[in-house]
Amino acid sequence: MSQVWPVITAMYDAYARGDRAGVDALLHPECTIFDSASPELITSRAQLEAVRDARPASGPASDPASDPASDPAEIGVTPGEPVIQEWGDTAVAAYVLRVDFAHGEPELVRTTTVLRRDQGRWLIAHVHENTI
Repeated sequence: MSQVWPVITAMYDAYARGDRAGVDALLHPECTIFDSASPELITSRAQLEAVRDARPASGPASDPASDPASDPAEIGVTPGEPVIQEWGDTAVAAYVLRVDFAHGEPELVRTTTVLRRDQGRWLIAHVHENTI
């Protein structure tokens, strides 16, 4: 498999651990993101932090009296089998991301990730997510 897929799966592993620094280490400094949780194109780390801060906490609902079915906490993300194309120092991976929640049905997110090889290392340059 291509050398870009381990970069993408490492990003999701870091995301699942809540390791923002681990995710950021895999992002190109000029990375842009269409996140499924935000209608705006993210073009800066400050914008990315704002989207991250707006997400519900992971894990079980903190208020036991709340309706469990409305708990939006993510409990897992699993990227599906990718289709990867590479052209020199550019690569594109297309795949479906499954997002599991503490309660309710999983969400499927059609995802395209663009990577650039920078000083011999693949970095994520753009992510486009679209909920199916």
